[in-house]
Amino acid sequence: KVPDSVREKAWKTYESLSAADGAPAYNKKKKETWGVCIFIAAIDLDEVTFTFTELLKSLSISVCTFFQFLKEVDGNMDTVSTEVDSTVSRLKKKYDVLLALYHKFERTCGLIYLEQPSSEISAELSSVLVLKNYWITFLLAKGKVLQVEDDLVISFQLLLCVLEYFIKLSPPAMLKEPYKSAVTAVAVNGPARTPRRGQNRNTRTSKQIDTDTKVIEALCKEHDCNLDEVKNVYFTSFIPFLNSVGIVGSNGLPEVEVLSKQYEELYLKNKDIDARLFLDHDETLQPDVIACSQLERTPLKNNPDEEPNLILPQTPVRAAMNNIQQLMMILNSATDKPSDTLIKYFNNCTVNPKDSILKRVESLEHIFKKKFAEAVGQGCAEIGSQRYKLGVRLYYRVMESMLKSEEERLSVQNFSKLLNDNIFHTSLLACAFEVVLATYGRNASQSDGPSAETDLSFPWILNVFDLKAFDFYKVIESFIKVEPSLTREMIKHLERCEHRIMESLAWQSGSPLFDLIKQSKEREGQTDQPEPTSTLNMPLQHNHTAADLYLSPVRSPKKKASGPPPSATSTPDAQPAVTPQTQKAQKSTSLSLFYKKVYLLAYLRLHTLFFRLLSEHPDLEPLIWTLFQHTLQNEYELMRDRHLDQIMMCSMYGICKVKNIDLRFKIIVSAYKELPNTNQETFKRVLIREEQYDSIIVFYNLVFMQKLKTNILQYASNRPPTLSPIPHMPRSPYQFSNSPRRVPAGNNIYISPLKSPYKFSDGFQSPTKMTPRSRILVSIGESFGTSEKFQKINQMVCNSECQLKRSAEGSAAPKPLKRLRFDIEGTDEADGSKHLPQESKFQQKLAEMTSTRTRMQKQKLNDGNDTSASEKK
Repeated sequence: KVPDSVREKAWKTYESLSAADGAPAYNKKKKETWGVCIFIAAIDLDEVTFTFTELLKSLSISVCTFFQFLKEVDGNMDTVSTEVDSTVSRLKKKYDVLLALYHKFERTCGLIYLEQPSSEISAELSSVLVLKNYWITFLLAKGKVLQVEDDLVISFQLLLCVLEYFIKLSPPAMLKEPYKSAVTAVAVNGPARTPRRGQNRNTRTSKQIDTDTKVIEALCKEHDCNLDEVKNVYFTSFIPFLNSVGIVGSNGLPEVEVLSKQYEELYLKNKDIDARLFLDHDETLQPDVIACSQLERTPLKNNPDEEPNLILPQTPVRAAMNNIQQLMMILNSATDKPSDTLIKYFNNCTVNPKDSILKRVESLEHIFKKKFAEAVGQGCAEIGSQRYKLGVRLYYRVMESMLKSEEERLSVQNFSKLLNDNIFHTSLLACAFEVVLATYGRNASQSDGPSAETDLSFPWILNVFDLKAFDFYKVIESFIKVEPSLTREMIKHLERCEHRIMESLAWQSGSPLFDLIKQSKEREGQTDQPEPTSTLNMPLQHNHTAADLYLSPVRSPKKKASGPPPSATSTPDAQPAVTPQTQKAQKSTSLSLFYKKVYLLAYLRLHTLFFRLLSEHPDLEPLIWTLFQHTLQNEYELMRDRHLDQIMMCSMYGICKVKNIDLRFKIIVSAYKELPNTNQETFKRVLIREEQYDSIIVFYNLVFMQKLKTNILQYASNRPPTLSPIPHMPRSPYQFSNSPRRVPAGNNIYISPLKSPYKFSDGFQSPTKMTPRSRILVSIGESFGTSEKFQKINQMVCNSECQLKRSAEGSAAPKPLKRLRFDIEGTDEADGSKHLPQESKFQQKLAEMTSTRTRMQKQKLNDGNDTSASEKK
């Protein structure tokens, strides 16, 4: 099946691999190596004449083994092109989703059908035939309805539609409860499956429609799925699919061979994975637990005699459903229109922004809906509309929280300037939609590899709204801080978006960042820098909000200090900022803060890579960092349309070269590939000059080294440049503690963050049972537990301290208690008071909690308002 052109190119690749370092490994796997070479050549020449499954069958290896071997083959950067990387990324995403869905499909069928139905059921309805029918129908529906093949949520909702369709066609004797009762109810009220084509559904009685939904309701309840969303998929996508394929029943069941033939045409056209083979548990589709299986199995019981107080297994589908449920819990109380509180803020403005806000929301909906349908599938426009409404709810909710926070901070109520700022609103909307899109996005095996054009992941939303990444960045931190209900996953996702902006997106041509830097340099002459090195070793502590960043002037006028406190660099109304009379005119707040964050991210990335490659040469790290930081500050044009990590790797290579340390680029990129959130395109495709790209080695020789040659050579002289200070390393303001913190001394007392997933069946958010009843669970942020629990903990802590003091007797000085860090390092206690040295941190916190609880109860009695937000820990 392979044409001569592909065979010739594959042979050249094979020869180069055989002659490369580590060739014996390839020579032992000649067949696999030859298969990989054919795959690479066919994609590079765009002459793929075989399917991916056919290739795997010829090599007798699995998907995961193939991907792992391809990764090993790419030791040299020039073996695998970015086109191959992109194809592999797409195939892996599709495989991960299919694997997760098939596992879910098998388990779900086990919950629906009896293993040994009564003898009255004909042999034709055996479990094997049932599984085959359902799965192939689903594969065909997924292929016809969806363009985004790795959309786990819509795919799963479509699977539920397929199951519902077949359950209603199944004899009740085959079914378990509650599906048996649901099907029986439909039968009593008349056949729900009268011929669909040409019949208007509105002709059914309301009673029939009511009973017609019982099966889908049972499926949604079982899987914590949103019923309205699944109904939407059913009527807008699944019913049109059934009509399009012209399903004709045979004994009430579709003809599986006809559907299988239609699916095969789709599979041969896509030239990818034959997902029918999951039914046979084919070896090519079996997951390699180490290489790429992302499924987390159900945890084992601690004690067989105990009740199963276990968290739900975090399979990809379960994780997706949990994240969606948590978002729904946040937005259930939110509205589709501005609240009364928001209207009051609008009315307080010099220029009322209400009409422009409503008009913007309406106009962007048409754009979003159109782009969503183009990306996911034309039948999914209404699904896009549903997602948009959720985003709008979050947008209004966060806007209200931001304004309340600004009012408390600045004691002003007129936010006219901010609320009439188009970029601020577009950014806030985009951030809300990014949270919604990411919540519905895949949760397993998410990678930052090259994405297809139809991928909805960030920065898709920026392109839809024609929004600059640098403008979007300004809203992220405030968004996270004013929305306390965001899940850990959402916070991590938004932080990753912020990192991607700082790494590359903000440095693209046309970004406002370059204009800000230019203005900064022109204002005070060329000596002025975006952010002086003197601030690097200072803590990254700031009180700047989104309002400051969107409205901060390039030049702050000098005035006498009066009015609001000096910490408010600019009011949301863009009134003149308050600065001491002697203070120098300030540069843009947004630029200054951006550079501080970029320096911090840059050093963290460098430190991680340095530790892997040059830990035996610790004296080199400050030299590499100085060159890296100098480039970002003084030669920032090198970042235009490039990536932060490209400058980092070149800085490392340049210093090693001038210091005669043998570190080749091949070794650098091999280590770089293993870092989190990296993309092979970063070192394989670097901008050399306009519209010309090449490897990072070519970039170093033709661009980086030519620009910085004089500076690099200084590091070899007797008078090297002054070293840049190492950035202060704070805890991320977004991250939670990863693991429980232990109270010192003898007792096993731990302070642990509240864990996901949540249990939603009770109608309110509460922690799932996570521990045996014999343990004490105190959840801060919900009810404060019983007084007996706190007394018992107090007693245990006191006993711990007594043991600690006794063990220290006779020694020169007692060992200090290990501090429990509830708060971000550097902040004061809640009440600002100092505690006695011998008082444990845990007791201090318990005292604060007791005081807080009393104040909250009094406050609730007085005005009935919820004060939990103001007592944030």
